[in-house]
Amino acid sequence: MSALPLQAGGSGAIGRFLANNGVPYAAAIGSAIAFVVVLVAVYLAGRAVVLPLVDRVMDSRGLEVHAKRPLRKLTSVVVVFAGIAIAFGFAGYGNFLQSLATVAAAATLAIGFAMQDVLANFVAGVFIFTDKPFKIGDWIEWDGNSGVVEDISFRVTRVRTFDNELLTVPNSQLTDGVIKNPVAKGQLRLQVPFGIGYEDDIERANEIILEEAHAHPDILDDPAPSVRLTDLGDSSVVLKSRIWIDDPSRADFVKTRGQYVTAVKKRFDEEGIDIPYPNRTLEGSLEVSGVTADPVDG
Repeated sequence: MSALPLQAGGSGAIGRFLANNGVPYAAAIGSAIAFVVVLVAVYLAGRAVVLPLVDRVMDSRGLEVHAKRPLRKLTSVVVVFAGIAIAFGFAGYGNFLQSLATVAAAATLAIGFAMQDVLANFVAGVFIFTDKPFKIGDWIEWDGNSGVVEDISFRVTRVRTFDNELLTVPNSQLTDGVIKNPVAKGQLRLQVPFGIGYEDDIERANEIILEEAHAHPDILDDPAPSVRLTDLGDSSVVLKSRIWIDDPSRADFVKTRGQYVTAVKKRFDEEGIDIPYPNRTLEGSLEVSGVTADPVDG
């Protein structure tokens, strides 16, 4: 049997073994077998060694669950690409790998121009994972929108609004502007204004507002509630109450505020403290022209 141009290395050994046993196209088959074997071996080794190592590093950094998931996917992709590169070299596909690299470089340049927005959102997603301005379950507000974060990926963030609508927000919109995260620190301060009449007892109104704050189970005693006279309006004296709630969500905020305002209103009614309506006085005159009076029959 005539000698066949076999590849060097592991693929060459496999090819020689196949050639000695009369297998046609022994070199090509040997290279393909070497490629598959090395790819599978590198992939399995990566899953057994690299992924657990990455998990330990993420645990030591204290990353949230939403941050671990995409990083694990990215690590798996890197392991697969590393396996392909090593398998190409081991199989003796050097020239093909060089050509592939040239094509990949040109394709990367073209794709880069076409996918600027996608890349911008990807980079923004990385910043969200590293800076941690919010996490899954947080209530956030941005550009007039608000809702609870349901999912964070490298390209988009999904937010459920309080009208039960799902918003898919490009990450760049959440990193280029100002994001308000009212629940980031675990406690939220609410400012609730109450207007009373000028003839009403301000000190007694202050006492009622504080008593109802201390009586509500979801309002914290530390920091303590407080009341300040903040404005002398056209028709009312404005007393602003400052209260704190613990571990807030949007639902807790609305519920607590509503119950607190209702309780204060009932106490004001019982004590005869008025919550006045705004009064407006309109003055002016009306002129009518171009109207001819009908003659009066005598």
